[in-house]
Amino acid sequence: MERTREAFSEKPAPAHAVLREWPLPGTNPKPESEDPRSTALVSAILNSPEYREADADTEYLNSDATRGVRLQLDFAKTEYLLQAQGIGHSIVVFGSTRVTEPAAAERLVTTLEAECAQNPDDENLARRLRIARRVQAKSHYYLIAQELGQLVGRATFPAGERLVILTGGGPGLMEAANRGAHDAGAPTVGLNITLPHEQYPNPYLTPGLCFRLHYFAIRKLHFLLRARALVVFPGGYGTLDELFETLTLVQTRKIAPLPVILVGQDYWRRVFDPDFLVEEGVIDPEDRDLFWFAETAEEIWADILRWYQRAGRPLLPDSTQQGD
Repeated sequence: MERTREAFSEKPAPAHAVLREWPLPGTNPKPESEDPRSTALVSAILNSPEYREADADTEYLNSDATRGVRLQLDFAKTEYLLQAQGIGHSIVVFGSTRVTEPAAAERLVTTLEAECAQNPDDENLARRLRIARRVQAKSHYYLIAQELGQLVGRATFPAGERLVILTGGGPGLMEAANRGAHDAGAPTVGLNITLPHEQYPNPYLTPGLCFRLHYFAIRKLHFLLRARALVVFPGGYGTLDELFETLTLVQTRKIAPLPVILVGQDYWRRVFDPDFLVEEGVIDPEDRDLFWFAETAEEIWADILRWYQRAGRPLLPDSTQQGD
């Protein structure tokens, strides 16, 4: 029916606010009355993986073609959630996943001593006992990391700013730092990583602040993006990886200098010799001063505060002014 001029002058409701009176073509599949093959043909199309929307096609999302997108998602999810929780600044703690709390280390040594006594010629058992004793000798670092977590967790700052302990989320010395902050009633963050074997987060992380990332590169970026200091306890390849990357980034000024503290001078002096590197001409004397040693939680925390005071910079700057 033809609409009158008066009808056209009426203001219609927004199209999205009402249902269509007449369905659009394609709402229903082609009827079999027109082609008996149509149902089977359409079903084959709908069930093909190529027809899936991209974000629902897991095979495509896990392909080499979308690695760049996965890298972005790996970064973006963690970044979004950290911002949503108001996490702007962190003390990053690295250290061995194998150094347990003293009681656990003592139990293992006691067990192995008993087994060795029953099997005195078992060289593998003897080796395991030697290593267990060395780990036990380092177990006091668990208590130091735990105390550091408590100090950071209890620290107060103006304007409601927060400084959190951030670790790799695993057991050992990282667990100890998270545990200290947890015991202080403070939020504490873990950046877990997907590995070929299962890696459980330690139980002292704040629910909603433990993230599992796929790419080590994105994990490294998140470690340093909010870092106000790096505290490195005795550790192995993973710990050394994070330490030397941070030192390289500071050395080359890809990131602003920050306190880098190695806990346990006796251990680190045997792990690497920066004085040798200076003498060999492969680093400059000033690069030797990119880090220092500490032995106690109180010393670590006091050194961090002193470093920022000497640098003339606030420990907690405006968290919205992050670089890349």
